[in-house]
Amino acid sequence: MKKISLAILMTCHNRLEKTLYCLDKVYKQECLAEIKTQVYLVDDGSTDGTGEMVKLNYPEVKVIPGNGSLFWNGGMHLAFAEAIKSNYDYYLWLNDDTLLYPGALKTLLETSWSLEKKGCTKAIVAGSIQEPQSGLLSYGGLVRGSWWHPLKFKSLKPTEEVQSTLTMNGNCVLIPQDVVQVVGNLDPAFTHSIGDVDYGLRTQQQGGSVWITPGYIASCEHNLTGLQAWDKPNMSISERWHKVNHPKGLPIHEWKIFVQRHCGLFWFVYWILPYARLLFKSVLLNLKYRQA
Repeated sequence: MKKISLAILMTCHNRLEKTLYCLDKVYKQECLAEIKTQVYLVDDGSTDGTGEMVKLNYPEVKVIPGNGSLFWNGGMHLAFAEAIKSNYDYYLWLNDDTLLYPGALKTLLETSWSLEKKGCTKAIVAGSIQEPQSGLLSYGGLVRGSWWHPLKFKSLKPTEEVQSTLTMNGNCVLIPQDVVQVVGNLDPAFTHSIGDVDYGLRTQQQGGSVWITPGYIASCEHNLTGLQAWDKPNMSISERWHKVNHPKGLPIHEWKIFVQRHCGLFWFVYWILPYARLLFKSVLLNLKYRQA
């Protein structure tokens, strides 16, 4: 395996045990000895001692303090910005609740090299992640899930072969320097969960491509989205609206930027659609609750 440099980018907030367990899996990777590796971890205002414990157990990790309100995209943007200064060959996004299998990093790199040999020089490689209990797909590559909605995605189940995909979840993603040179960092316009999907789509727009590795390379439980928090009876429309506009929901300004960028001339229709559904479903749920 050739000698390369790799920056591993992480962000955390009050998940001490998960963060330490994730780092333990990182430093037990099979090919780590052959790679110049540096971990950049944004500790986003943790009050459970995460930053201090990481420094104690893994003094080689560069811990970057956050202000406590960065969320996923903000924290990863900060880590990415710091790492880019050192011009690494590869950058790996890694969620602190994603546990790498021993050969994960080797699989990611070998997949990237095989694509490079085929002429895919600007190729992102995403790892497929499975639920630890059921073994089912939780995160990974995303493909078009609707013939009429350009931003309706479905997950791409891994096979024994490398597969092309449209974009990806950001749990475990290998990005080569060639991509970073043309796409740059995550967009700070997004706070939490849109930035990873946007990055994959922007890579496609810049002539790059997105792929998933063969098989599963890590485990992570599937987390409920912020949008699902408002889908409950006995809530006022204002309460639902507040939850939707939470950084982990679908903030109206961030969604507008996203659809304007990726939906073409009819972006306004796709922008307003989820909020129209919110209003309509809120009325129906409240009516059903009152009649019960």
